[in-house]
Amino acid sequence: MDTDPKPHHIEGATALQLPQPHSERVDARRDVSEPATILVVDGDSNGRTLLVFTLRQQGYRCAQASNGADGIAAVVERQPSVVLLDLELPDLRGEEVTRRIREDSRVPIIVVSARGQEGVSVDALDAGANDFVTKPFSSAELFARIHIALRAMRTAEPEPDTGVVTIGDLTVDFDSRTLTVSGAEVYLTRTEYRLLSILVRSSGRVVTSRQILRQVWGTAYEEQMGYLRIYMQKLRSKVEREPAHPKYLITQRGVGYCLRSP
Repeated sequence: MDTDPKPHHIEGATALQLPQPHSERVDARRDVSEPATILVVDGDSNGRTLLVFTLRQQGYRCAQASNGADGIAAVVERQPSVVLLDLELPDLRGEEVTRRIREDSRVPIIVVSARGQEGVSVDALDAGANDFVTKPFSSAELFARIHIALRAMRTAEPEPDTGVVTIGDLTVDFDSRTLTVSGAEVYLTRTEYRLLSILVRSSGRVVTSRQILRQVWGTAYEEQMGYLRIYMQKLRSKVEREPAHPKYLITQRGVGYCLRSP
C-alpha cells in the first residue's frame, strides 16, 4: 500500500484531486475548540464546490459566495475563521472586497490568484489581505497557509507599542526596544529595529514591500526596493541561524515579506 500520497493540485474543477484516506491532514479542530469556518469566495461554481468539499474532508466547516458583494455580507453573517478570496470575481475587484471586509473585520484573508496576477495580489495585500497562494497550488500548501492564518489569529494581539512578543527563538521587548535570539541579546540599528517591529506586529501576514518602505522610510521611498533588500539581508544575518535559508523572515517573491513562526 502506498502511504506517501502525492501532492494534489487545485486549479479549477478539472485539476482538483481529492485527498486519499490517511493522507497527511491539517485538522481545523487542532486549532480551535470547534472546527474553523472557512468562507470561500469564488466566481467559478465548479472550482468553488470542489474546494469546499475538500476543505470539509479536512474537518473544516464551510460557507461560500459566488461574488464579492455576497462574500462581504457572509463575513458579517457567518463570522468565518478564514476567508479564501479568489480574485476572479464577476462584480468587484479583489482589493475592493478586501478593503470593505477590513472596515469591520480582522478575519484572515488568503488571496487566491492565477499566475500573471502578481500586481493584483499586491494590491489586495496592500488593502489588508494576509497571504496569497498562486494557482495551481497543492492542497498541502493551501492547508498549511490556513493553519498559519488560524494560528496567527488565535495568538494575535493589538499592535504592541509596549510589552514583549516571543516568536520561536526570537523575543522582542518593545519597552526596551531590544531583540534576543535564543536568549542572547542582538544589537539592532534604529532602521533594523523598525523593520523587524513591522514584521513582528504583522506576524503570519505577508507585508508588501511598498507597505514596509512607506512605514520605515516614508512615501517618497515606496519604489526603492534596493533599500529594503539590503536591510533584509542585514536583519537576516542577525536573526537567522542560516541567513541563506531563513525560517523566520520569509520572502514572498515579487510581493513582500512575512515573519512566520517555525
